[in-house]
Amino acid sequence: MSVTEAEEFFGDGEARTPAAHRILSRLADVGLGYLSLGQPLTTLSGGERQRLKLATHMAEKGGVYVLDEPTTGLHLADVEQLLGLLDRLVDSGKSVVVIEHHQAVMAHADWIIDLGPGAGHEGGRIVFEGTPADLVADRSTLTGEHLAAYVGA
Repeated sequence: MSVTEAEEFFGDGEARTPAAHRILSRLADVGLGYLSLGQPLTTLSGGERQRLKLATHMAEKGGVYVLDEPTTGLHLADVEQLLGLLDRLVDSGKSVVVIEHHQAVMAHADWIIDLGPGAGHEGGRIVFEGTPADLVADRSTLTGEHLAAYVGA
């Protein structure tokens, strides 16, 4: 049974189990509705494991979430679902820091800190800090150029 099927199963009727439904709802919220119950952790990608960890922490009272490349391996529809979740976390008063290369996530962000000027030992300095719109308008970095092309500016 998938998480989505189990969420429905434990949400209504004779099998209604509120505690199980809450946990399954959080798994669905982070885009893991397609996973099978009992699926071994060793079969999950790094992005799936990270979202699983996020789902468990969503039950806590923590105020800051730091995510490293949470879109890894996601279909574009799942990226949209993840962005919706991140919006809900921010709207509920949480702080969300996302380390990401996915242009949809960058375009959706409130604030971007671009490190560069290159990768690895060539980088590590802040080359831009501001809104996505400012980064697109500035186009002074490689990230800015790619984001401008992505948003069609």
